Amino acid sequence: MERTRSTHGFGYGVVATVAMSTVMTFGVLSGLSPIPEPIPKAIVTSVLGITAPKPLVVGLAVGLHLIYGGAFGALLARFTPAVTILKGIYLGVTLWLLVQLGVLPVLGWGVFGTTVTPRIAATTLALHLVYGVVLGWTLDRNSTRVRTPGSTGVN
Repeated sequence: MERTRSTHGFGYGVVATVAMSTVMTFGVLSGLSPIPEPIPKAIVTSVLGITAPKPLVVGLAVGLHLIYGGAFGALLARFTPAVTILKGIYLGVTLWLLVQLGVLPVLGWGVFGTTVTPRIAATTLALHLVYGVVLGWTLDRNSTRVRTPGSTGVN
């Protein structure tokens, strides 16, 4: 059975999210990151108000992050005829801006994380660039195998 562009986009969005999360986790665990806790975990505990054992909270945070990253990968693949690394970067920067202007203030970290440290903005930008580059590269690299729904040719 042939996969659609959206399905490929979701899968590669998950791959890009794993790459981004790997860098984020290394930064947090090594103490190099200025982020007080991973943003997906902060969303689960602060925004959603879920109080549960730590493994459950972390599992939920990881799951939500993968779904979110996959969904945006699916949207990029579905609505962009030719995905490139640059288009992946544009998406990554757009998502970064949404986090900076919407999510971080809700977490109490301020716009661009300024109530914690301005370094959060640069760190999260780097993470979203990892997401964008990996997503754009994998979709661009595999575009010849992905068909647009209803098409008879290969894109």
